[in-house]
Amino acid sequence: MAGLEIVQRPAATADHTRPSRYRPLGFILGLMGLGIATAAVIGNFVAAGDVGDGASTRETLAWTFALTTASFGMIKFGIVIVLVGVLLRAWMRVDSVKAGLASLKGPGGGATLSGEIDTPQGKAIAGATAPGRLMIHKIAPKLWAPMLVMGVMGLMAGVVLGFIQAGTEDTEDFLTIAAWTQGLMFLAEAFMLAAISFLLASILRVLREGGGETQEALGVTVKTLRMPLSAKVFMAIMMMGMMVAMAQFVLYIVVAYADERAAWFAWLGTLRELSLGLLLMGVVLALYTIGTVLSFQFDRMRDIVTTGD
Repeated sequence: MAGLEIVQRPAATADHTRPSRYRPLGFILGLMGLGIATAAVIGNFVAAGDVGDGASTRETLAWTFALTTASFGMIKFGIVIVLVGVLLRAWMRVDSVKAGLASLKGPGGGATLSGEIDTPQGKAIAGATAPGRLMIHKIAPKLWAPMLVMGVMGLMAGVVLGFIQAGTEDTEDFLTIAAWTQGLMFLAEAFMLAAISFLLASILRVLREGGGETQEALGVTVKTLRMPLSAKVFMAIMMMGMMVAMAQFVLYIVVAYADERAAWFAWLGTLRELSLGLLLMGVVLALYTIGTVLSFQFDRMRDIVTTGD
């Protein structure tokens, strides 16, 4: 099953001083996305100055919408690449901390604790060995890449549809393609955000697994933070966001062949934004959880250095 993970743990001998190639690539992708968005803004300003020609304005807004949405996706792609680099560096940090703490460990040597304990960051589990992986930690490393691929493919298809829509003169066909373009591109955006979410969950896995591995290697009580409430809400909101994204896509396909479309377009636009809002809130909660776990691990390392337990 580990073979399904695109990003593998670096060897313990990997050179952590070597500059990461992921950050520059992610930065370049972000700049490219910003450039595409700027081109779309210029196109919209040109269309605004030519509002007298309804057909020309309609065509411009069709392809600029596709480009703008694609630019968001490219920036998210850049975020994914940067997070892959962070994930690899997190594994390197585990090996570095394991080697460094061995020489800094305090005299300690007390009895190993067992059971549930209280910490400033919440409930934790104490034992002699590191606990097993949680379900989200098993699936996240395997799902972020498929989500990314589906997102990129959806955005590329949406851009093609946007330019086809811009060249369509028949109003009914124009609206039909518009429904397909909007539904598909925002589903693709949701896939991109899901890829980011799963990468953040993978980083949380490294922190949990690496922390337990380090403590077990040092022969001290292995203390592992229970899944924080923020992590549970993160998973729930991410699933809600994906369900709303899939629902808006299906409804846009229905609208593509409906007779009365104006009312549908009015509220479906807010529904697709809701899906992205939910997924972004999930990202916020995942980052919040990472902060909580890091705080717990910093406290644990301090205890190991000062007391040796």
